[in-house]
Amino acid sequence: MVRRGCWIVLFALFCSVVRAAEVPAVIQLASEDWEDYTAADGHGMAWDILREVFEPAGVKLKISTVPYTRSIGLVQLKEVDAMVGSYRDEVEGVLYPKWNFDSDHIYALGLAGTPTPTLATLGKYRLAWVRGYRYDKYLPDIKNFTQIERRQGILGMLKQGRADFYIDAQTEVDAVVREAKDVKPYRSTHVAELPLYLGFADTPQARSLMALYDLRMALLVSSGKLKPIFERWQEPYPFEGSAKPAVE
Repeated sequence: MVRRGCWIVLFALFCSVVRAAEVPAVIQLASEDWEDYTAADGHGMAWDILREVFEPAGVKLKISTVPYTRSIGLVQLKEVDAMVGSYRDEVEGVLYPKWNFDSDHIYALGLAGTPTPTLATLGKYRLAWVRGYRYDKYLPDIKNFTQIERRQGILGMLKQGRADFYIDAQTEVDAVVREAKDVKPYRSTHVAELPLYLGFADTPQARSLMALYDLRMALLVSSGKLKPIFERWQEPYPFEGSAKPAVE
């Protein structure tokens, strides 16, 4: 009964804010084309989540597919309302909501003969990741790292000993490994979970959309309505046992 009462209060707050604010009918979102997550054709788990967040409130998604670094620029230049898949406070001049919409499963890809890394030991190794990602801000004691322009050639970099581990989200690591003719020389290891956010532009329109987003996420997590989306895509549900945002 308590949970139902909280849901009713949240719903009332949501309705009052929507009435009071001028929320636009479209949200312009910029994202990299991540397979089965934010695909350019509009399919993927993140798009399903964000449609559930915005469309019942009368806001349609308008998708721009660009490289991740370009999505950062578009938000900073206020040419879109939000970028998809940012880490908390990752980008200067971008606004972050209270609620994450998912969590990134961060893996370290290395040679099978290399000692198995942990979050605590990563700082001892030479790491590599794609330019634009700031894993040094979110993983502890990172000192020696290289930023690369593209994911092609990572396996060669590891084989030639130019890096000990490549750091990326699980889906991207899996895609890199699939390029190998023989996968036996490589091993990927889970090292961290990082909450994923929309990063909003600093405009009145984007601020109203961010307020709507936070209210809708509170409603959806409290009611459990997002859980079937994660189950359909066979991904871990990041809000299990908690109806609170990652950052209060």
